[in-house]
Amino acid sequence: MSEDNAATEKRKIINRFLTQLTREEPQMYYASTAEISRSIYTLIKEHTNRLPVEEQALVRNMSVEEIQSILGFNIK
Repeated sequence: MSEDNAATEKRKIINRFLTQLTREEPQMYYASTAEISRSIYTLIKEHTNRLPVEEQALVRNMSVEEIQSILGFNIK
């Protein structure tokens, strides 16, 4: 998998967990990016074994800082 493709796939995974997080905890809409990143990191760690193997490999070593960076960077 190319680096660009991996970054795109990570963004999709993060967005999926962000959707889950805001659905389960609507007040997170008003939280800081750092707080949301920590919550998504926790969700990923709790649900990694439910992801397809390819996605597990992408998120296995993902840090809170990387998640925060992905959330803070907008693609037009």
